[in-house]
Amino acid sequence: MPTIMINGAIRQYEKGTTYEKVVREYQPKYGDSIALVIFNGKMKELTKKVDKDGVVSLITTREPAGHSTYVRTAQMMLIKAARNILGEKGRQVRIKIEFSLGNACFCSVLGGIRANAEFARKIEEEMRSLSEKNVPIVKKTYPIDDAIELFRRQDMKDKEKLFHFRRSSTINVYNLEGFYDYFYGFMLPSTGYVRNFHVQAYEGGLLLVLPTMDDPFTVREFVPQPSLFAQLMQSTRWGNLVDITNVGELNEKICSGNISDMILIQEALQERRIGEIAGQIHDRGNIKFVLVAGPSSSGKTTFSHRLAIQLRSFGYKPHIISMDDYFVNREKTPVDDEGNYLFDVIEAVDLDLFNEDMSDLLAGETIEMPSFDFRNGRRVYKGNYLKLNDDDILIIEGIHGLNPVSTEDLPDENKFKVYISALTSLNIDEHNRIPSTDNRLLRRMVRDARTRGNSAQMTLSGWQKVREGEEKNIFPFQESADAIFNSVLIYELSVIKQYAEPLLFNVRPGEPEYYEAKRLLKFLEYFVGVDTAAVPTNSICREFVGGGCFPT
Repeated sequence: MPTIMINGAIRQYEKGTTYEKVVREYQPKYGDSIALVIFNGKMKELTKKVDKDGVVSLITTREPAGHSTYVRTAQMMLIKAARNILGEKGRQVRIKIEFSLGNACFCSVLGGIRANAEFARKIEEEMRSLSEKNVPIVKKTYPIDDAIELFRRQDMKDKEKLFHFRRSSTINVYNLEGFYDYFYGFMLPSTGYVRNFHVQAYEGGLLLVLPTMDDPFTVREFVPQPSLFAQLMQSTRWGNLVDITNVGELNEKICSGNISDMILIQEALQERRIGEIAGQIHDRGNIKFVLVAGPSSSGKTTFSHRLAIQLRSFGYKPHIISMDDYFVNREKTPVDDEGNYLFDVIEAVDLDLFNEDMSDLLAGETIEMPSFDFRNGRRVYKGNYLKLNDDDILIIEGIHGLNPVSTEDLPDENKFKVYISALTSLNIDEHNRIPSTDNRLLRRMVRDARTRGNSAQMTLSGWQKVREGEEKNIFPFQESADAIFNSVLIYELSVIKQYAEPLLFNVRPGEPEYYEAKRLLKFLEYFVGVDTAAVPTNSICREFVGGGCFPT
């Protein structure tokens, strides 16, 4: 009988006992639902069986991996509910998981069905029925050819294309009452685990509203984000324009030898959007401060330089400055409870000096611009003087640019706010979206290794702190932007793949970041690689992989 230790307690279990049964006695002691376990350092689903001695730790839905497992299971239930309601017609109607929108997931309904309030109500009722019946979700491993045939019979052409490029010989498939599907990531053992959700109609599709990670039992009311939604839908249309909506279609394009044309079209679409933003600034008139803000690795630097070029075409003389040059000296930098510096909080910036300098420039005065010496942690002056003439304009890059507190002394009529982020619209397949956070994480990992010599482990270990800072300091202000720019390029993960994989392979078993590195390596296996030779030197992709024409 295998011996298992959980939270310091040692128990023996019959060989073949599922982890679901093992953790059942511990669930009452936890405030949150247990979704997964880590056995001897390896993450496992609750349906897996005990087969040897080891140490088990528990993962709840308040943790990233557990929350993602809950979300995936709810999505499978929504797709199954739609098929149950539509019957035979459900084979022609497809639910596509598009993107996250706050605490909701937006889903398109393809195939002639209008997703109105009544349809949403029926979906939710059917999901609740599935939840109450506590239907098992059965996982089975298939040879790849058998899995492809299984998906072909279910009219899942996107999965056929995806697995045509899969190098492994087997695929894990989940079965929910005769509905077979593939999901990138773990699932819960049964539908009874998913009890908190809401389905509503929204902009021609469906919203699956779910609890957030910080409050896993409460389904908060969905708060619309119309500007962000519009930008995400535009990115989806850009994918449709080049006939690429999922990784299988991207891989087909790469293997057909037509990738260069697709890259140029994607770059042209982004350049057109940057030109549109420059046109908005010009049409507004009297703009002196263009505030560019966005989360980590969103491409702010390259975007600022490309926007500057577009503004020159309108007769402006743009100057790019970084709000980071207004950091307080190191001894005044806020710290957390463990004594670590908090560079991403607004208190880390000398806002009084920043607003004073910007106000003086607006008044026509000449000022000496500061630079921040990051090695010594001090603000220094190097004789860089600036005066704004009638045709001069400042592009100010900084994560707090959209926060009204950061520019409270500057007149609103002189400010134009741009929110930039990497809003991934490409799907793995119709039921597996690519999280924008994964895209940005891989960007940052590759750039940090190239410019700072950081290992993948270093980037991974600090990522959660970065994400927490973004949730507090950036995302709450994104809807206040005058313009939103999506920096994602539909082909970029095929380029980043070659740079990220060697870094991730260096994360060793036993290290805390090992599982996350392994997850990302599995994710990158979906993509056929693309040589950087086809990527223009002014591309935002170059900010991360190198070889660009702008300073980074």
